[in-house]
Amino acid sequence: MQSAANVLATNDTETRQFPIPANVHAETVVSVKHYTDRLFSFRVTRPQSFRFRSGEFVMIGLPNAEKPVFRAYSIASPAWDDELEFFSIKVPDGPLTQHLQRIQPGDTVLMRQKATGTLVIDALTPCKRLFMISTGTGIAPFASLVRDPDTYEKFDEVILTHTCRDHAELRYGEELFGQAANDPLIGEVAAGKLTHYATTTREISPRMGRITRLIENGKFCADLGIPALDPATDRVMICGSMSMLKDVKELVEGLGFTEGSLSHPAEFVVERAFVG
Repeated sequence: MQSAANVLATNDTETRQFPIPANVHAETVVSVKHYTDRLFSFRVTRPQSFRFRSGEFVMIGLPNAEKPVFRAYSIASPAWDDELEFFSIKVPDGPLTQHLQRIQPGDTVLMRQKATGTLVIDALTPCKRLFMISTGTGIAPFASLVRDPDTYEKFDEVILTHTCRDHAELRYGEELFGQAANDPLIGEVAAGKLTHYATTTREISPRMGRITRLIENGKFCADLGIPALDPATDRVMICGSMSMLKDVKELVEGLGFTEGSLSHPAEFVVERAFVG
């Protein structure tokens, strides 16, 4: 953690200095990758003392004000990684993301000390199949979980769904799936257990439609050649847009699934932390 003042360029002509707030990690941007004009990912250094469960989120901000704006970001890297990865949307007038989308390697990102969240496998009871249902940047916590060996120890099959408007927005998930299959730590087990199911809602692609509709009309399970979702055999994690969270939650509850937590593990969990 740093307590000295940090320098951040606020525009082409002005440079401002603001102190790093107390009890906040000040970490260095290692890399940035822009996927579309709406989506980007970045990696930062990891504090030696920082601990988290794969699937949790942390509050991050920028040292660009005396009282920085902090927003919840799911950690996309697994708990064993030496760096921390995040996957973000770009909001032109977002209090944080309008500035965050301009970060470069070497810049400073602020991070609160405690990670939390409901999208952890310990909040689910063991079962055969795990479904990770995501839209947009909601895939971030699952990027952490599919690279964690503990996920494959608890479930025989892991099915990651990702729905976006256009195919370009699916690229992060496609790269994640490819990297998991070739990962020296989990590659062999992931190759036999991990399935990636991507759909678009706007651009024409081989698979189109909202995931709720595809589950309800049977096409999702037919495409994968699997039985319908059943609380006796399946567990579900949900992360993405507010409308999707609501619809999938209602869908699985209608099928008899019960929401779980760390104190009372059950059959599905949903994340409600968002970036703005």
